[in-house]
Amino acid sequence: MRRLPLAATGVAAVLVLATGSTAPAGADPVNSLSTDSIPVLTVGRFAPYAEGAKAVTHDPKLVPTGAGVTVAATHVRRGGTLVLLAVRGLVPGRTYGAHAHTKPCGPAPADSGPHFQNVLDPVQPSVDPKYANAANEIWLDFTTNRHGVALSKTVVPWHFGARRARSVVIHFEKTSTHQGHAGTAGARLACVNVAF
Repeated sequence: MRRLPLAATGVAAVLVLATGSTAPAGADPVNSLSTDSIPVLTVGRFAPYAEGAKAVTHDPKLVPTGAGVTVAATHVRRGGTLVLLAVRGLVPGRTYGAHAHTKPCGPAPADSGPHFQNVLDPVQPSVDPKYANAANEIWLDFTTNRHGVALSKTVVPWHFGARRARSVVIHFEKTSTHQGHAGTAGARLACVNVAF
């Protein structure tokens, strides 16, 4: 029997509780929650960029090589989308920003593109809180515990349509919310490829 890593198991349990769904006997409990484009589950370990990598670290001091990550997403009742981010092996007791981005991870931190927005800001880069906010974007800021572990979740009131997020990026600091800086969270430390 294939076992999910601890972080993935916890995320799977949260998805089941959030959606009220259970998998048929013998089925993968995460990948059986829905029949449409999600649920999504990415489980990986951070490493320097390589073609086909699931998780890339751009700053091994703050997101060490070998640290674990799980990203999961599913639809919830009333038309929303639940997204969870679990990390293990990061710097203990530290706050990080995290957001869904429009492009896959690449060798350079900027390769992941801007934040995914449900309603696009006509002015880019987007720093207007009317567009750069936790209801229009997927924000997953977290603070690690003394073991370097954290679990973050958000529920946005929309589903992905033709446009999709392709990565979740971990940033240097907590996400700002004030005018002219909304959505900013400092340097891009790491990136996880997803298929939302």
